[in-house]
Amino acid sequence: MSGTERTTVLISGGGPAGIVLGLLLGRAGIAVTVLEKHADFLRDFRGDTVHASTMRLIDDLGLAERFRRLPQGRLGNLELPDRDGSMVTIADFNRLPEPYNYVGMVPQWNLLNLLAEEAAKEPSFTLRMEAESLSLLQEGGRVAGVRYRSNRDGTEREVRADLTVVCEGRSSRLRQELDLPEVAYRVPFDAWWFRLPRCPEDQDEVRIAPLIRGSEVLLTLHREDYFQLAYLAPKGSDARLRGEGVESFRRRISALCPAFADRVDSITTMDQVHMLDVRLNLLRRWYADAALCIGDAAHAMTPVGGVGINLAVQDAVAAARILEPALQRGTVAADDLAQVQKRRMLPTRVVQTAQRAVNRAVLQPTFEGRRSGAPAPLVAVLRGVPVLSALPARLVSHGIRPEPTPAFARRAASG
Repeated sequence: MSGTERTTVLISGGGPAGIVLGLLLGRAGIAVTVLEKHADFLRDFRGDTVHASTMRLIDDLGLAERFRRLPQGRLGNLELPDRDGSMVTIADFNRLPEPYNYVGMVPQWNLLNLLAEEAAKEPSFTLRMEAESLSLLQEGGRVAGVRYRSNRDGTEREVRADLTVVCEGRSSRLRQELDLPEVAYRVPFDAWWFRLPRCPEDQDEVRIAPLIRGSEVLLTLHREDYFQLAYLAPKGSDARLRGEGVESFRRRISALCPAFADRVDSITTMDQVHMLDVRLNLLRRWYADAALCIGDAAHAMTPVGGVGINLAVQDAVAAARILEPALQRGTVAADDLAQVQKRRMLPTRVVQTAQRAVNRAVLQPTFEGRRSGAPAPLVAVLRGVPVLSALPARLVSHGIRPEPTPAFARRAASG
């Protein structure tokens, strides 16, 4: 063991929840250390959607101008095919008030770099890259910090803390070690993410309109200089797809979208196709003595609606606001941690209920070959009362309980 450090709050995981929580607590003057196992934030196919609730937070933090200078695009309305092949608008973002009437597509590494650079201005904030959490430190029946390994030199170290926050995501080693009670919901599909090149003549497409053929679904996101695609198929299909080989996969994509037939040869190996094991689960209790789980570590979401990153950020905002007084006093109790869960449980359950409904009503029938597209009753309602399409857009953009930015973290706009 090379050495021991000391901090007030130890955050394991430098994703959106971890960096946002670290920034907010740093602005409160609370000593906070974030451990991130990678050397940088540059990784493909992380959640890049930035919703209205996150944009509002960024504005409140005084980062509006710098954020809007980042490379980004806009996602438009969500549409699903009807039985006759026409499209029906499920979520109409144009019906929401400006300036938060869209979903932004911002490379996550750019967003995290912006937030980390801002957090580094706070003397009480420390970010340790290439620091991989190995296990929790236990002391007298409570969590007392984390043992981690420096991936730069292989040495193992300890960080002792009054509070340990787990933000490592759905496969968190520390979450498993806490052994908190969990409920898992059935998910009928997995997702395979990959890129295809864009040509100069390709037109921008702002709407989100999945292509459905039989039991296969293809979702295309228009990025600045490439297409980001998600191929959806029944869960458990990965071994079969990889066994069939890359040529078979190219044919699948060309059949789903003939417009891509001239560029699928850019997929030269199945190693370029990244499988996401889609999960939907929820911890019944998010905390232990001196430890708290937020974001995907507390509630793994499916890609439906792209809301996972924004729920995680809202968890971080709520945790910072609720726990700041106790952290300043130096006495964080189980009741304080329970208040974070209580505040965030309803929004989490509402989103997961909506995702489960989409699984049952749209995706499960598709993968079983029973129906392609939106159910007829939903189509009839939305076509009869189009204004109702604002409700799903509102849920995706803001959630049902947007978290107010803590007063201690607000700053005037700066360039």
